[in-house]
Amino acid sequence: MSSSFINRIFRAAKLDAHLYEEVEADKTSMRQAMLVVILSGVAAGVGSISHGGHLGIVVGTVTALVGWYIWAFLTYLIGTKFLPEPQTKSDIGELLRTIGFASSPGLIRVFGIFPGAEKLVFPAASVWMIFAMVIAVRQALDYKGTWRAVIVCLIGWAIQIAILLAIFSFLKVLPKPV
Repeated sequence: MSSSFINRIFRAAKLDAHLYEEVEADKTSMRQAMLVVILSGVAAGVGSISHGGHLGIVVGTVTALVGWYIWAFLTYLIGTKFLPEPQTKSDIGELLRTIGFASSPGLIRVFGIFPGAEKLVFPAASVWMIFAMVIAVRQALDYKGTWRAVIVCLIGWAIQIAILLAIFSFLKVLPKPV
């Protein structure tokens, strides 16, 4: 991994709005964005290995990739078609790149491997990733304020969860209720 890529990960995690503008404009950063999503998924799998096992790493990574694409697509649809501002102009690639880098805070989930840490690290990473997502969406959709990005993220998140639950239910990978 190059130092510029690692620098981008840290800048994304520090919620640097300029980083999100940078990757929005950099069409060559798609592989980097995907790698951040993969690394974040692997970190989640490793951090929860005590109850997810090795299969949890694979499931976590695949879920991260599928969720990334679904969320980017939903964000594009909601943000550009239903809740655009006059200056909003974006495409799915811009959202994939910015949202991919918004997964950077998820890398801390690897620390969940330490006994007792998972209960603290996973919620902290989730909240941090949501803040990063809001900034990524605000920048990619050229919103002047943050509230519209928050609304787009909340709507997209709810729909994404419903879609992922439906997929998992169809594939029968969700635990059965007792």
